[in-house]
Amino acid sequence: MSVQDDPSIAYGVIGFEKADDSLFSMLHEVRRDPHRRVLLVSVSTQPADPSLTWRLLHAGASDLVKWSDPSAGAQVIAKLQRWTEVDDFAAQAVSQEALIGESSAWRVLIRKVVEAGRFSTMPVLLIGESGTGKELLAKLISAAGAGAPGTSRFRKELVTVDCGSLVPELSGSEFFGHERGAFTGAHMQREGAFAMADGATLLLDEIGEIPLGLQAQLLRAIQEKTYKRVGGNVWQKTNFRLVCATNRNLEDLVQRGQFRLDLYYRIAGCVFRTLPLAERKEDILLLARHFLASYLPGSISGFDNAVSEYLLNRVYNGNIRELRQLIERIAYRHAGQGPITAGDIPDEDRPPNGDIDRAWPDEELERSISNALATGTSLTEINRVTADTAIRMAVRSEQGNLQRAASKLGITDRALQMRRAADRQREQQH
Repeated sequence: MSVQDDPSIAYGVIGFEKADDSLFSMLHEVRRDPHRRVLLVSVSTQPADPSLTWRLLHAGASDLVKWSDPSAGAQVIAKLQRWTEVDDFAAQAVSQEALIGESSAWRVLIRKVVEAGRFSTMPVLLIGESGTGKELLAKLISAAGAGAPGTSRFRKELVTVDCGSLVPELSGSEFFGHERGAFTGAHMQREGAFAMADGATLLLDEIGEIPLGLQAQLLRAIQEKTYKRVGGNVWQKTNFRLVCATNRNLEDLVQRGQFRLDLYYRIAGCVFRTLPLAERKEDILLLARHFLASYLPGSISGFDNAVSEYLLNRVYNGNIRELRQLIERIAYRHAGQGPITAGDIPDEDRPPNGDIDRAWPDEELERSISNALATGTSLTEINRVTADTAIRMAVRSEQGNLQRAASKLGITDRALQMRRAADRQREQQH
């Protein structure tokens, strides 16, 4: 498999007859890099082994094709085209504000959301903590579906209803609209969210807050795509892409009788869990620098070591929203063109007693090394994989600039080039 020298996405098509240790070792390396995909082509004449297929996918393969299948060549081309289309769109998405991220988990999530938005019209349910970008992902689904292949597609427009702020007495009007004179104060006819979302994407934000009585009314509108305005007798038609979001556990609400099971299954066509910052710490400084540039455009040189360590170790209960607010508080205190220093952090945001837990090494690294030792991996191999991972992340974080990546790693440009050349040679031997 070829691996590109820049941070762009790399694909590989590998033919194999027998799944040996070297194949699994290569797949395990691929699995660590969300930018790389491998399509395996089995040239064996033996019947396919289903258990082996699942093991190969678990190891890191993206898919597997049997070459004896008459349509194998067309399958390979179609799959590579699909991956290219999804990844190109995802790459554009992560360059947008607050969708920025280099962590594997975040890149994989973006890719899945793009594919669901672009190649299906199924309802999508986004679950996760506040401040993890659920509304931004809903916009991504809407954008991915606009102009995508197929005959039944929707406009890029996103119509949002904040279910948590609805006034119970007026909630029906918010969704269905009302006729003139339907109730006191209804001086004219009004269109509701279902009418405004016709031909577009409808986001029901915080859907877990909708009362049971209204859930039954919503179920029919979502299922049948028909509704009546409040005070009206005529059935209205609508056609929209449905996306719902919540920070509550809907399955738990179903068990407690607070959310209808039939409604849950209707909205949960594809379910994606958004990621708190605690699960994507690699992205904290990337996001922080992005927010800093928006508040202090110019030649600010980032954060000094103490501030970087502080940002990485801080607990963000409000996730990205809280990080943005923190950077804004830091930015207005900063003077000059130098880096952000510890004194720029407001007193109320500083760690108590000046003590912070270090971000590295952490429990995740210890678990990874423990798993490696349990599977017989040598210290030499652990060191090599760790170094390879650090180099790959440094090059990608510096957008392929080897000089800056080498500086970040504390090595010379020449040493970095020699290391990468050795890695490419090892990959070709596989």
